[in-house]
Amino acid sequence: MNVLPCSINTLKRLYDISGVEVGQHFYWQIGGFQVHAQVLITSWFVIAILLGSATIAVRNPQTIPTDGQNFFEYVLEFIRDLSKTQIGEEYGPWVPFIGTMFLFIFVSNWSGALLPWKIIQLPHGELAAPTNDINTTVALALPTSIAYFYAGLTKKGLGYFGKYIQPTPILLPINILEDFTKPLSLSFRLFGNILADELVVVVLVSLVPSVVPIPVMFLGLFTSGIQALIFATLAAAYIGESMEGHH
Repeated sequence: MNVLPCSINTLKRLYDISGVEVGQHFYWQIGGFQVHAQVLITSWFVIAILLGSATIAVRNPQTIPTDGQNFFEYVLEFIRDLSKTQIGEEYGPWVPFIGTMFLFIFVSNWSGALLPWKIIQLPHGELAAPTNDINTTVALALPTSIAYFYAGLTKKGLGYFGKYIQPTPILLPINILEDFTKPLSLSFRLFGNILADELVVVVLVSLVPSVVPIPVMFLGLFTSGIQALIFATLAAAYIGESMEGHH
């Protein structure tokens, strides 16, 4: 019944995996902190794309939508439907959070599949999709955990913690550990799939003519989109579960 030590150890492991590295990295020293500059560069690029697209979408809305406006409205409807399906009728306040997660991961994944980041030379390491780094995926998973705790506590108050002894108090340790392993699962699933996809393309390009890896790159675009959808769906499902109090 050593629940608290196990939970603390799980959080410590989640923090420790942020130090996992594959290959060399380009660092910036900011005060007493060492940050992955290559991740910040590509993340800022993705954020710029999202902010620019949002500005274009709301700048001059038309009563009769243009093709571009139709596209953005379709994306919004897709995110709303996803949130409503997983969360229920109280999905409204969570659409911005789920939408931000989905769009950031989707554009990040596609940037790694479409843009020739490796052409840009760095003193150390190389540029890649932001989600190709475990620090990014952990940074996305932790707010998701905070979000479903917040949703449950807001909806049920302290009664939210009653779920940990359902259907029997014997499952208390397992139910607690389940909540602490969710961010681990979200982090490793996204990181592992994106890293594996980019490594496969790099290996194929180095072994065979440039035309051969193209089908694999198209497959990577598909799987990148699926990974963004899976992450957003799971995040919404966790929030829905915490508000409903069932598993």
